[in-house]
This record gives sequence, C-alpha cells and structure tokens, in this order.
Amino acid sequence: MDLCTLIERNAAFAPNKPAIHFEGETLSYADLNRRIGRAARAMKNELGVNRGDRVALLSLNRPDYLVLLYACARLGAILVPLNWRLAVNEQLFILSDVGAKLLVTEQAFEGLLPILAETLPQVTTVGFDFASSGTRAWEGLLEQIHRDSYTPNADLTDPLLIVYTSGTTGRPKGAVLSQEALLWNGVMSQHMHALTSDDHVLTVLPLFHVGGLNIQTTPALHLGATVSIYSRFTTDATFAALEHGRPTLTALVPTIIQTLTGDLRWSTADLSSLKAISVGSTIVPQHLIDRLVARRVPVLQIYGSTETSPIAIYTRLGGDLSREGSTGLPGLCCEAIVMDDAGNELPAGTPGEIAVRGPNVLYAYWDNQAATREAMHDGWYRTGDIASRDRDGYFWVHDRKKNLIISGGENIYPAEVERVLLEHTDVAECAVIGRPDPLWDEVPVAYVITRPGAGTNAEALVVHAQSHLARFKVPREIIFTEELPRTALGKVQHSVLRTFDSRSGEQDFSN
Repeated sequence: MDLCTLIERNAAFAPNKPAIHFEGETLSYADLNRRIGRAARAMKNELGVNRGDRVALLSLNRPDYLVLLYACARLGAILVPLNWRLAVNEQLFILSDVGAKLLVTEQAFEGLLPILAETLPQVTTVGFDFASSGTRAWEGLLEQIHRDSYTPNADLTDPLLIVYTSGTTGRPKGAVLSQEALLWNGVMSQHMHALTSDDHVLTVLPLFHVGGLNIQTTPALHLGATVSIYSRFTTDATFAALEHGRPTLTALVPTIIQTLTGDLRWSTADLSSLKAISVGSTIVPQHLIDRLVARRVPVLQIYGSTETSPIAIYTRLGGDLSREGSTGLPGLCCEAIVMDDAGNELPAGTPGEIAVRGPNVLYAYWDNQAATREAMHDGWYRTGDIASRDRDGYFWVHDRKKNLIISGGENIYPAEVERVLLEHTDVAECAVIGRPDPLWDEVPVAYVITRPGAGTNAEALVVHAQSHLARFKVPREIIFTEELPRTALGKVQHSVLRTFDSRSGEQDFSN
C-alpha cells in the first residue's frame, strides 16, 4: 500500500464525488485517480522517473499539484515543492542541492529555464501550460498511452516530500517527510477538525508549504471530502468562495485574517457554512481570534512546523476552546513535551523548548547529517520554540528560541539574509532582526557596518539583496552603524538589537 491507494479507494467507493474544484472545473474522484495513473505512467515511461528520484515543482496552486504528489507516491519518487516567491538563485540552489531529475513548472516561471539549462543541464523540464525548446508539454505526456506497469513496489515507508526551510546557517535545508508522515498527519487533522467525507475544504494557502498542503487539503482527500483550490489568495476571490462555495473548513494565517477582517465586507459576509477556521504559522494575536469568534466562527489553533508535517499540537472542534492564547494539546498520533537544554522534561508551568516525537516527524534533512543531528535527540525533534504547559497539558507558545523572523507566515532566518549582505564588497559586518509590523507580524531590518572608504548606500544594498533573495526576505530598512552589540565571546546579540530597535533610541551598544 502507498498513499495513492487512498485516492483509489475513494474513487471506488464514490467515483462521481467531487474531489477538486478549480477555476470553474471539477475533478471527480474517478477523474483524479485516472489522471494520477496517467501521470505516473508518463513520468516513468517517458521521463525515466523511478523510486527515489526527486521531482521538483514550481507552480501556483492547481489540481496537478496534487496529481504529481500522488503520482510520486505511486512511483516511490519524491516531490520537491519550490516556493515561487524565492529568487532564482535560491531556487537553483534547491534544485542543485536535492539533485532534481525533473522540474515541472508553469509558463509564469519559465524565466528560470534558460539559467537552469546553463547551470543544471541534467534536469529535464516539463511545462504545465506551455512547451518550448527543451521543455515538453505536460498534457501531451499525459495523453500518451502506456500499458505497462508503473508501480515499483512503493509503500508508506518511502520518502514522499522534501520541503526546504530557511537555514540557521544561511542555506536552506530540505526536510524529508515520508508517505507515512502524511498519513498520520492526516489522521490528526481529521481528529482536529472532526473531518468527514461530507466536508468541503477551501484552500487558499500555497501548496508549496506543508500548511497549505497538509493541514486540511491532503487529509480531506484521504477521506473522500471535497477541496476547492485557488491559485493564490486574493481578498475578492476568498470572499466569493466563502459566500458562494459554501466551504465547511479553511486554514488561514494571521496576515490573511487581518486582511479579510479589515475589509468592509467582513461584517456582512455569509459565513454560515463554516464549522471552523484553523489558524497558525506563528503566535496568533488574540484580537484576530476575537474578530472571528465575533462572527460565530470557531477558531482552531495549530502549532507545528515543516518538520512535523506540520500538525503537532492543536485545539479540537468540540473540545475546550476557552483557554485564551493556548495552542492546545499534543496531537492524537504524536507526543509533545517541554524540555530543558539537557533534554529533560520540565514540569507544568516551567518554560522550555518544545520537542515533538511521532510518525509525523521528519525522517532527516536531505544530505545534511549535521543539521539532522542538531535537530533530533533520542527520537525527539527539538523545535527551537519556547512554551509552557498547564497542569492539564495545554500548551502556550511564548517565543522562538531560534533567531527566526516570521513575516506573513513565511520563515526568514536572519543568517540567510546576513550571508547575502556580506557578499557585497562594501559590507564588513551586519545583523538582521525582525521588527514588529501591523500587517506582516514582522519584517526584516538590517544593521550594517561598512568597510573603510565604502561608498555604498541603503538603496544599493537593497538592490543587491533583491537579486539574491525572495522579496519577503529583503530588509525593509538598512541602518548603518559603527558597532554591533556582542557577547564576551564576540557573538552578535540579536536580542539586544531587537530591544534597541523597539525603543528607536540612540545607538549605544556598549553595555
């Protein structure tokens, strides 16, 4: 059995049941199952994709995102979703690091292909909605008839996803998630949302994130429910979907909630079909939760990460939602504790680091044993986040132990931005911190020490950063300084910088 078997079973039980709605078109479970089969055969017979091969995907949300996921499950191949917000250099690094055999993309991103052909000519390219020199058309491949077997005995132990996260050392690292991890993650989602085959999930979060892919979308398909996919979030389309599509569930991040609830349409929109909205990706401000509750929509909080598929801790529909600020209890199929630096579990009320253990946790970081050893301790994944529990086991997330910025639901590691800034010839030292922002939660800000005689300015450094980083990672402000706060061992104290930045006072890091 592999994860694709769940789609096959649903197609057998309810072949005409709508599986996916997208841009006015509907794929039934029978349609979805047939398309997955054609994709798997074409990938194996025409493109030579076999067990263990990495298939990269650069696309906005679309049904074939999920077709490719389940086709890879059937082949034992591994899907590598690429964040389309990343800069070209970032995408090329991932493609090289993971050793991608195939890249499937859409025409909006074909600008990557000439550079890819020059730097990684071994990567085969396929276009969803176009064909060009050296790039084959996806639909043409699926229309070909392949009668031979395409199942190389894949099973639930096979890795299925490699999802890259920003790296603490300046380079992203790929979290390897097995088919089994997605299966158990789905069971916890079903428990969390009281999810059944009668539900209708609205997906507006990007599928290149485990949040958009696995909080509700894949769990719904595993149960035979219906999913409406939107290529990307827009305010107008989301309001139309909520009122006319009549979804029962959706997962959102705080930035989207703030955008929707700040719109004039929010107070009168028909939300009566929703049985819950799930929120997560960062600490969720209580005032945003209050706006949803005021419209009589239950709010389910979720805590997790790419490395946990992502579901790890949550509040449950029908459970206790009265504990303000709590992100809930450990999931049905995993363990979560609060531990100290030595790995000892801490008692109720004592803050410490969240650690998660279970079948939903990553297998390893791709080709990165050092990062795997650092993150995993005796089977526990150490998240780097600080929390405490009450006597009933409910978690409250307080802070991030890691130097991490979360901007609009996207993770930004300062080390990654600092690495790029330091590549500029005029930059001697720098430090990047997160500054609170009313819309994005946080935005990156850089403090920079220039080399003697340097003639650069803030605009030039921003342009340099834009050529190497995704837009959301580019510092919103460059602040030139003559010194940075340091520990006795010379390490930059980002916490001191954050305190100074919040005061907006005189630069005095001497104490």
